[in-house]
Amino acid sequence: MRVVIIGKKWLAESVLSLCLDAGHVVVKVIAPAGDKIYSHAQRGHIAVAQVAQCVEESHIPENVDLIIAAHAHVFISQQARAKARLGAIGYHPSLLPRHRGRDAVRWTIHMGDKIAGGSVYWMDDGADTGDIAAQDWCHVLPDDTANTLWRRELGPMGVRLLGRVIADAASGITRRLPQDDRVATFEPAFNTGRRLAL
Repeated sequence: MRVVIIGKKWLAESVLSLCLDAGHVVVKVIAPAGDKIYSHAQRGHIAVAQVAQCVEESHIPENVDLIIAAHAHVFISQQARAKARLGAIGYHPSLLPRHRGRDAVRWTIHMGDKIAGGSVYWMDDGADTGDIAAQDWCHVLPDDTANTLWRRELGPMGVRLLGRVIADAASGITRRLPQDDRVATFEPAFNTGRRLAL
């Protein structure tokens, strides 16, 4: 498949390696300059770009099968998503529709959840509201912090789930389970000034 990867940090670089190892053609990477995935893509002679807030149709090359968002805090417009044959998927480190929003792992810990999880979903115009493509869960240990939960469980889970959905898509299989808005929660970003050490 021909894919575009949008994201940053460890998760995006891991997904780039996963795609390349699986034989997919990474047509373009959209990431902050200086990020590991940006440098990795440059070394591999993959087209790279920076986008501040919104990925538009013009940012997506022709003949792309799938857009993959991995730790991407930018909006991907409907026109950009439509330019990819299958659309766009993203990973969210919660059991959607619970903990929609950009600090899901912190809110999982803050709210004392005993179970956490991750979701790959088909992106739409909402904030983490698209149909679910794959999910998995894990226990939250009594001494977990947002960082330990991410590193031990939710980060690796994201790579596995994205890999599964990408492999299925390459085989012509797509799963879409609508989210149940009756149990949805949305929390704002934490304003502590501290971010997850990913």
